[in-house]
Amino acid sequence: MVQDIRPSGVPFKRLFFALPVSDAQRRAVAQWRRGLSLRSGKPVPSENFHLTLLFLGDVDAAQVPAICAAVDNLTLPGRAIRLLLDRLNAWQRAGALVLEPQETPLALRQLVYALQQALLPMGFAEQGRDYRPHLTLSRDFRGQAPESAQAPDFHFSARHFTLYESRKGRYWPLAQWPLAN
Repeated sequence: MVQDIRPSGVPFKRLFFALPVSDAQRRAVAQWRRGLSLRSGKPVPSENFHLTLLFLGDVDAAQVPAICAAVDNLTLPGRAIRLLLDRLNAWQRAGALVLEPQETPLALRQLVYALQQALLPMGFAEQGRDYRPHLTLSRDFRGQAPESAQAPDFHFSARHFTLYESRKGRYWPLAQWPLAN
């Protein structure tokens, strides 16, 4: 298992929880993005498309089993989480072009809250801002969201969520949990 090492010599991983995007959805979103003819930013590779639930950042590698054990004890929805990404938005402060839902499903907000609460005892602080589900299309994006000939209309149905490691521009799944039976 590849790990990065802190100056102190302690191995760490850059981690986040996310809803994965199916191959068919990745292709559809990538094709739609091509139609935007973007002139700003760096397009996110379609194989990295996901909807972030909770970003943990740099975590000591030794904590990964405890993180997974904490999530193993969560009460999960018992059904797929469905959402509609139907709004294109430019997040100026973050420098990102994103697809986001006009409405966030209650089950999705509850899952994010449950993850945050499960990890609080391990020293992961609560997020200081409201959760905003999104799929990042482009990083280092400047300017307004471009006009699209076709409005975004991407229906997602997640049957599981995943703990990912971000390593050298790629996202590697470490563990996953079912949302639905």
